[in-house]
Parts: sequence; structure tokens; C-alpha cells
Amino acid sequence: MDPQPGPDDPAWNGHTPAEGGAVYGCYQPLPVDIDVYLWLAAPPPASGAGPSPRQVADLAVDSMDLHAISMGIVPEPGPGSMGIVGMPVWMWAANPGPSTVGPVTASASAGGITVTATASIDAITWDMGDGNTVVCASAGTPYEASYGRAQSPDCGHVYTTSSWGQPGDAFTVTATSDWVITWNGAGQTGTIRLTGLTESVQIAVGEVQVLVTS
Repeated sequence: MDPQPGPDDPAWNGHTPAEGGAVYGCYQPLPVDIDVYLWLAAPPPASGAGPSPRQVADLAVDSMDLHAISMGIVPEPGPGSMGIVGMPVWMWAANPGPSTVGPVTASASAGGITVTATASIDAITWDMGDGNTVVCASAGTPYEASYGRAQSPDCGHVYTTSSWGQPGDAFTVTATSDWVITWNGAGQTGTIRLTGLTESVQIAVGEVQVLVTS
């Protein structure tokens, strides 16, 4: 046990810390689930071989099936859609759910301990493909036609002439999800950070040419 119980704890079974040895916790699954505490002069075989609470927390996280967001973006990807240099670009998580933006809670048990973990999106980092990144602290706001030329209130970008190449250039936009997962169990708590969940699309951006006639 870590820490060891006090010297007056009955788990010492009449022994004292000065004698050496230690008090060990043993999980007994059958015939009933109980925890047994006993003093032993030497560590038993396979002592400490069970999973740690953090390892059980990882099992809980694995069961959440966390994955990258489905990207919502205007201008839309695909043929026939083109953004304009200097016009606002809107980005958001389309169809957000527990596995893409959270929060989601799951529990896992192993080695006689149970850990519960809760995951929430911490930030979404958008690589705009023009050398700029945009870090959004939320899932973003879906664009609607009624917003016109307004900028996104929480997750947007503007391509400029310095980032623009040839008419109809395609920029690869990549969204990377960063998660924060808190867990507790077996008298312990902790935080896990998960990143690297990505999704990419290509959007076309062009420049409006103004013709002046005399």
C-alpha cells in the first residue's frame, strides 16, 4: 500500500513498521468482490503487477472512440465553389457530437479498480494552408446565408493577397482537435491531453479583378 497505514492500523495484524515487511492490498474477486489487507514480511510474487489507475484511465479513453471533427467551412470544398481574397472564411465543427467535441464520460475496470474519465474538446487548431493557423476555443458557428459578409464571431480567417497565388488556387485546410480528459479512481485523479486527431479539405480562393473602361 502506498502510503502505508499508520502503526495502529489493524492491517498490521500485531506487527509494527519497525519489524520490516509491509501491508499489502489484495483484490479477491471470488466468491465475492472484496479487498483484503495483510502484513507480509516480503513482497508476494507478482506484487504490483496489476494496472495503475492511469492505465485503467487509458482504457476508459479508448472506449470513448474520440475522433476528428467533420469540417464545416465556407467557402465550401468542391467544384463550383470559390472563396474571394479579402472575404471572411467561416470554420466550424459540423454535426458536433460527444465523440468529436464532447463532453463524453466513460468508465473502465481492471485489476480490481474502476476509473471514470470525462473528455471535452479544449481547442481546434485550423491550419489554413497559407502559412497561418487559427486556434478556436469552441466548435465554431455554422455559417448561414443571412450573415452575408460578416466575420465569424468565434472561428474565422481572411485570405489576403500576400497568401494568394493563382486564380482558383486550392488551399488545404486542416483541423486538429486537442482534448483534455480528467479522470478519477482508486483514490487518484489526473489529466490526460490528447492531440493529433486531424481532418483536411481543400478550398479554392480567387481574386476579383476589377475592369476599368473609359
